[in-house]
Amino acid sequence: MPEIDDYYEPFDYDYQKLQNKPLSEAAPTARPVSQITGEHMEKIHWGPNWEDDLAGEFEKRAKDKNFDGIQKQMYSEFEKTFHMYLPRLCNHCLNPACVASCPSGAIYKREEDGIVLIDQDRCRGWRMCVSACPYKKIYFNWESGKSEKCILCYPRVESGMPMACAESCVGRIRYVGVMLYDADRILGAAETGREKDLYNSQMEIFLDPNDPEVIRQAREDGIPDAWVTSAQNSPVWKMAMEWKIAFPIHPEFRTLPMMWYVPPLSPVQSQLDQGNLPTEADGVIPKAEALRFPARYLANLLTAGEEAPIINALNRMMAMRSNQRSKAVDGKPNSAVLETVGLTEAQSDEMYRYLGIANYEDRFVIPTAHEEMKQEDPYAFQGQNGFSIGNTSSQGNSKEFSLFPTRRTSSVTPMQYMPRPKKTSAPVAVASSAATAVAGNTALAEPAPVEVEETVPVAEVAPKPATAVSGEGDDLKKIEGIGPKISEILNNNGISTFAELAAMAPDAIKDILVEAGPQYNRADPSTWPDQAALAAKGDWDALQKWQDELDGGRPKG
Repeated sequence: MPEIDDYYEPFDYDYQKLQNKPLSEAAPTARPVSQITGEHMEKIHWGPNWEDDLAGEFEKRAKDKNFDGIQKQMYSEFEKTFHMYLPRLCNHCLNPACVASCPSGAIYKREEDGIVLIDQDRCRGWRMCVSACPYKKIYFNWESGKSEKCILCYPRVESGMPMACAESCVGRIRYVGVMLYDADRILGAAETGREKDLYNSQMEIFLDPNDPEVIRQAREDGIPDAWVTSAQNSPVWKMAMEWKIAFPIHPEFRTLPMMWYVPPLSPVQSQLDQGNLPTEADGVIPKAEALRFPARYLANLLTAGEEAPIINALNRMMAMRSNQRSKAVDGKPNSAVLETVGLTEAQSDEMYRYLGIANYEDRFVIPTAHEEMKQEDPYAFQGQNGFSIGNTSSQGNSKEFSLFPTRRTSSVTPMQYMPRPKKTSAPVAVASSAATAVAGNTALAEPAPVEVEETVPVAEVAPKPATAVSGEGDDLKKIEGIGPKISEILNNNGISTFAELAAMAPDAIKDILVEAGPQYNRADPSTWPDQAALAAKGDWDALQKWQDELDGGRPKG
C-alpha cells in the first residue's frame, strides 16, 4: 500500500506573509506549509513533477528503467544528452490491472467504448488500484476518501467530441479514433511468454475495419454502422496498423494499453551541417541510427525492448520527409527511398497530411454514443445526467457506509490576517514642512535665514494598541455572523469582550472588516452590537431566540 512518503507531503506557501508584511530591510519569504498538519515545513524534498523531465544529476537520471541495456555513462556528457516531453494519461487498457485489483468492484471498463471509470459511490478507498496500476495514473483523493483517475471526458466522447486535452492541444499532437478488436484474444495476448513479442501480440488483437467479414460480424453484434465507418477513417488505425509508426507504452506490463505514441525524430542539425553524421542518399535526412535519441531507449519505452519496429518507424517517417523535400526542391518524388521502407507515394502523401497539416476532422474521428439503441427512454436519461458539484449521477460520497470516521472537508490552506501598520502623525515632519514653506516665501522677497525658535508639536491621537486575545476575553464567535477569522480580526483591533463589541457602531465594525480584506465585504455587522449587548448582560435565552431568526447575522428573508 503506498504511503505519503512514496509521493510527497502536499504543501502550499504562506503567501499572506508576502502580501501583508510591513516594509523592512530584508525581503519577506513565503515558507512552505503542510496541507496535512498546517505546520511550517523546514525543507521540501519532493513534489509534483519533481523529475518528470529526468532532471538533476546523472546519478538519478541513470536510474530510468528505459536505460536498461544501454551504455548510459556516455550520455552523462552534456553534448550527448537527450530530452523529450512524454504526455501521459490513463491508458484505458484492454486488460486493466486496476479493474482486477479493486476489492469493491468499483472500477469497470465500459462495453460501449472501452473507457475505464471508477464508480465513486462504490469506491471504499482501499487504494489497491493505486498499487496495481503500473503507470501510476490513479490517485487517491484525501478530500473525498475516493480514488480518482482520467475519465477520458466520456460525456464529450459520447457526443462525438474529443477529450478536452486533445481539443486544446496547441501542438496538435493528439489524435482520437476507433479501434475494433476481438475481446476473445485479450487473454492470449496478455499471456505471451516472451516480453519482446508482446507488441506483436497486441497488434493481432485488432480487426481490420475494411474486412467484409468484420463488417458483417459487427452488424450482427449490434455495432452501429457509424462506428465501423469511424474505425475505417480512424487516424489511430492508420498510424498503428497501416503505417506502423505508433506504439503502446510499456507493453511488458501486459495491461494492453490503448494510448499510442509516435516516437520522436531527433536529428542534430549542427552535426549534419558539419558532415559528422551519416545521412541518406539525399545527403540531408540522417539515418535512424544517428539520431540523438538511442533507438534502444525508445524500444524499452514502447516495444518492450524490441528495436526493429522502432527503427522501421523512424525510417518510414524520415523517408516521408525526404520524399516531401524532393518534391518541394527537385520537383519530383523520391520513389527510391520510399521503396526501401515499404511505402507507396500515396501512403507517404497521406502520412504527410495527417502528421503535418491534418485538419480537425482528420485528427478526431469520433462517433456519437447512440444511446437510443441502449436506453428505453433516452430523453429521460439525457435529462438526469450531467455535471454539477461532483456530478449528478454519483456524488462521490456514500451516506450508507464509510470506512472513515469523519469525512475531510478541506485541506489546510495557509491563511493569516496581518493588520496593516497604522499611520501616525509625525511632529518633526510637519514642522519641517512648515519651515520649508516659510523659507520659500521669504526667498521670493529677499534671501534671508529663517529662525525657528521652538518647534510646536502637533497634537495627535495615539492609536489604540492592538491587543491579543487574553484569557479574560469573551468568545465572540457566539455572536451570529462572527466566525474564527472575524473574531481574530476584532481581537487584533482591541475588541475582545461582548461589552466592547456592544459599544461599537456597525459602521465602525464594517470599516475594520473592509480594511482586513475584500473577502469580508459580505459580512453584515448590523446586528452584532445588539447581540453583544444581550450576551454582556447574560440574557442567553433572549439571544438564542433572536439568533434563530437570523441568518449569518442578518434577518432571514
